[in-house]
Amino acid sequence: MEQATKKFLVALSQVQSTFKRILMKFKQTFFSNGKSSVGMIILLIFILIGIFGPLIWPYDPEVVYENHLASPSWEHLLGTDNIGRDVFRQLVAGTNDVLAIAFYTAIISISVGVIFGLISGFAGGIADRIIQMITNVFLTIPSLPIFLILASLFTIRSSLGLALILSLFSWAGLCRSIRAQVMTLKERDFIQICQVMNLSKAHIIFKEIMPNVASYILVNFILAMKNAITGSVGIMILGLAAFEPTNWGAILVTAKDYGALIVPEARIWLFSPIVCIALFQLSAILLSNGLDETFNPRLRRN
Repeated sequence: MEQATKKFLVALSQVQSTFKRILMKFKQTFFSNGKSSVGMIILLIFILIGIFGPLIWPYDPEVVYENHLASPSWEHLLGTDNIGRDVFRQLVAGTNDVLAIAFYTAIISISVGVIFGLISGFAGGIADRIIQMITNVFLTIPSLPIFLILASLFTIRSSLGLALILSLFSWAGLCRSIRAQVMTLKERDFIQICQVMNLSKAHIIFKEIMPNVASYILVNFILAMKNAITGSVGIMILGLAAFEPTNWGAILVTAKDYGALIVPEARIWLFSPIVCIALFQLSAILLSNGLDETFNPRLRRN
């Protein structure tokens, strides 16, 4: 029991030291890249709006038909919807929920993909075959029919539940990529030396392999957040997720169903969530590209 505890503590310390090294490298090189800086600034603005926005601009769900499709003004910065609710305050109220879905989805899909990818690439043998068989199933099954079947059975009412559904088909590609990188790294001289020296598997994984794939994992984390936003909108349209009026996808669906595209007074109501989604996508793309250029030696030389 004591020996197992010691091994666990050693592995934990190795994980901590690995992440400290990654964080230090991130701090040293992050602000030297313009793309990643701009992407992070936009993302931080969304985060600050999600945290403090509802306190500054509280959302009132009360229906006020007298304000039907009101034009933008100081009172209603982006006008109102078809039943008089403030569009800007709706977007602010939904920011926290949208960011939570993106973050949960990225955490779940990246964790599952990295863990299975490391096991598959490092252990090999029957574990590799079983994991790759499962991975192939999730890569080949089309997600849309599954979502339609699930939508007919139940409705998701929480951000975490929605993230679990989105993660279901987003971890397999990363798993295969991590496996390929680990199998390549296993043949490198420094890994062979570690094995000859009888160093522990925990040391090899967390001290030697993880630092070499950490930047790739970080970039994929940002991209997973980006994909989760558009995925959540699609799931909202399919009816799999509970209709939350302040969700950006729900605002978009409501405006579309109203026919806002052909009603001049309602177009700002339709395009407001589209602009928010596009800005979030842009921040994720800039941030991921900037981080890739920062951490990738070949791109940094160019």
